Amino acid sequence: MVTILDTTKDASKRVRHPEKAHRPDTEIKRKPEWIRVKAPTSQGYKDTRKIVKENNLVTVCEEAGCPNIGECWDKKHATFMIMGEICTRACAFCNVITGRPNALDIEEPANVARAVAEMGLNHVVITSVDRDDLDDGGAQHFVDVIRAIRAATPETTIEILTPDFLRKPGALEKVVAAKPDVFNHNLETVPSNYLTVRPGARYFHSIRLLQRVKELDPTMFTKSGIMVGLGETRNEVLQLMDDLRVADVDFLTIGQYLQPTRKHHEVKDFVTPEQFKSYETTAYSKGFLMVSASPLTRSSHHAGDDFARLRAARDAKLAALAG
Repeated sequence: MVTILDTTKDASKRVRHPEKAHRPDTEIKRKPEWIRVKAPTSQGYKDTRKIVKENNLVTVCEEAGCPNIGECWDKKHATFMIMGEICTRACAFCNVITGRPNALDIEEPANVARAVAEMGLNHVVITSVDRDDLDDGGAQHFVDVIRAIRAATPETTIEILTPDFLRKPGALEKVVAAKPDVFNHNLETVPSNYLTVRPGARYFHSIRLLQRVKELDPTMFTKSGIMVGLGETRNEVLQLMDDLRVADVDFLTIGQYLQPTRKHHEVKDFVTPEQFKSYETTAYSKGFLMVSASPLTRSSHHAGDDFARLRAARDAKLAALAG
């Protein structure tokens, strides 16, 4: 067998989303005042970027075009995206590159752990691209990263944001056995949107994944998040909350969907801060220990502070039950 490598083409000119290239352009709506942010320019931001680049790491902050990158990186908060920057899925909302991924970097667990130590993180969030090409969906790589961080900085709490491990038997069990402090898997949107927004995933598989985490380790915190502004109705969001509570999920995040390019799914509407507050109030009434709902909320935004509040909320709940 002969393998041919094309080194004549500039990788920077490759199409980022080949599956979206021939889609008609959609309108990009003007953002309201409440979700506009300033471009990052602080020294703290530059220092964090330097650490990320020196350790040859990828962050979801950059790849997904997160609007909070300036604020988070200024505070030396970053969400590391492991297993490369190329995803095997083609979700209509996501700006991460789609295609055939490269081989796993065996040095990545050590590099992530080194960066966590250099940044002095008390809480770290580790996410990944989908790796449907791997037999275990990348589960062992998650385990290796968790172990490397534990060895380098034992006091750092670890939150993982995983893919769905669809059709990867045994993968979830492997990751849960590594004992992250928070297991996060995002539903992303309501079930009626899955065929157009998240076509490679299955809504009830994701619900079952989160439920299975609690069955394997009842002490592990579970978390999930969705975007709004994709055409969902309020009643659909409330039903999704109920589905998550049946799975005993502890923490819910809700944020505004922002369209990366004209080829991505259009923003159907901008949800107001008052509507987000209403979602938050309703979610708490349904029994979530922690809720973060605002236009700029993202899964890992303020994750460290939120984890502290989440742990305190569970301690208070257990104390009330004991008393």
